[in-house]
Amino acid sequence: MHGPALSGWLVVVLCAVTGVYCLLRMRASAGEERRAAGGEAVMGFGMATMALPAAVLTPPEWSWAVYAAVFGGAALHGLAAVRHGGHHLHHLVGSLAMVYMAVSMAAPGAGAHAGHTAGTAGGIPVVTGGLLLYYMVYVLHAGTRLVPVAIPATAAAGGPGPTAAGGPGSAMAGRPGPGPGPSPDWAARPELALACRLSMALAMLAMLVTL
Repeated sequence: MHGPALSGWLVVVLCAVTGVYCLLRMRASAGEERRAAGGEAVMGFGMATMALPAAVLTPPEWSWAVYAAVFGGAALHGLAAVRHGGHHLHHLVGSLAMVYMAVSMAAPGAGAHAGHTAGTAGGIPVVTGGLLLYYMVYVLHAGTRLVPVAIPATAAAGGPGPTAAGGPGSAMAGRPGPGPGPSPDWAARPELALACRLSMALAMLAMLVTL
């Protein structure tokens, strides 16, 4: 079917590009941010592979067990790290969603990539609906956070200059930039990481809606 194949390719491209960006961000980051970027890269490439149209690649039956094992391990890692806060809870939900889709694809009668071509995969409606609701809320929340906030004209006109002696501007001028050492500017920009997560959430919605 031309329509589902086209949407599948769009998901593949979106997730693959996101995965590549997360790999680059992983190389330029350190500590907790590096681990988060690595997990998001695995998620992006895994989703890109899973979304490939059946006309291009018909995966063997055992491939769904591999998906379930890989993302089951990622879910256990996310469960252990969720106490640290941050985005670990979202990563945990994403890993569980990948396990759920892999199990649904492996169900008898579902067929390889059937959910992405004809909507016949064996998902559980309550679980699918809960995941769809979660990702819809996440997309709306992340989208509102990416909307630029206008700076009031009075604040822009009446604020102290950056070179005022003893003022806040001079204190900000002496502070080091974000990120560990000489990291590129794009690696320290939180809005790019949020846009990465938003892209994968949109792709996850497109994949879940076929179950």
